[in-house]
Amino acid sequence: MQRKRYAPGHAGPTARTAVVLTSVLGLGLGLGLTGCSAGAPADDVAVDAKAGPAAPVAPPGRYRTLFEPCGSVPQATLKDLLPGAASLPDAERDKAYRGTASATYDTDRRVGCTWRADSPDTSHRLTLDVERVVSYDATISDADRAQSVFTAKQLEAGIPLPTTAPPSPTATTPPATTPPATPPTTGTMAVTAGVPLAPPGRLPTTKAPTTGATPPGSADPTSAATPTATPTGLEPRLLDGLGEIAYLDDALSRVGANGHQRSVSVVFRTSNVIVTVSYREQTTGSAEAPDSRELQEKARNLARLLAERLEE
Repeated sequence: MQRKRYAPGHAGPTARTAVVLTSVLGLGLGLGLTGCSAGAPADDVAVDAKAGPAAPVAPPGRYRTLFEPCGSVPQATLKDLLPGAASLPDAERDKAYRGTASATYDTDRRVGCTWRADSPDTSHRLTLDVERVVSYDATISDADRAQSVFTAKQLEAGIPLPTTAPPSPTATTPPATTPPATPPTTGTMAVTAGVPLAPPGRLPTTKAPTTGATPPGSADPTSAATPTATPTGLEPRLLDGLGEIAYLDDALSRVGANGHQRSVSVVFRTSNVIVTVSYREQTTGSAEAPDSRELQEKARNLARLLAERLEE
């Protein structure tokens, strides 16, 4: 039997079939890869279209730093607030006017200073506290957070929040089918409505009235704690024209057998900064109780000066 000769470059039927299959498979794979690559961007667009809008971010506070407190009060003002310093030796007088800075870990968040001058009959103490409030909630602004802190201080001082909501029309008109058994006490209801609800776990605190007679058969529970009533018009109250919101607190107490101490605080907020001016005068021996009007005027004047400084 004669064998067939091998011809170089000549492919038989089996080889030709393998080449065709390889070409077809390669073309199919190429088309598949191209289809996957072309479809990827469309999938990404679909995902982006389903994404919701970004949550709004509250604006930051107006202030990022705080002023140096001990150098913020002019010496002329300190001489008026600390009259006892004039009789001190030069070194002690200079020390009294320099003040003592409050201990703080971040001077961009909170600063303070204290001045004090004593004399044989009276002692004066001035304290300044400045706090920059920062909100760590992206949906609450620094100024709104500062207002919450201010409101807590105001309620702690016993000063009610202002009532701005109009009365409900159904609250003043009793139902026709159930007439009241007793005459309506409109005055009592108005006073009660003006007192804000206390936060959970705390009873509401109110200041005792300084005018009006005590009802017969009842004793004044504050007569021992407040030896001299605050004059009319000078009671703890909200203040106008100082920062964005402000209040004043005035408290008088006894010290020892014959001494008196009056503490006046003026607190105001400007944007995300809360400033507290505390001015205290203490008398000993036979000296009269400190004058409320004088202390309030001095504390308010200093608070206005600091508010102007914040506006610079």
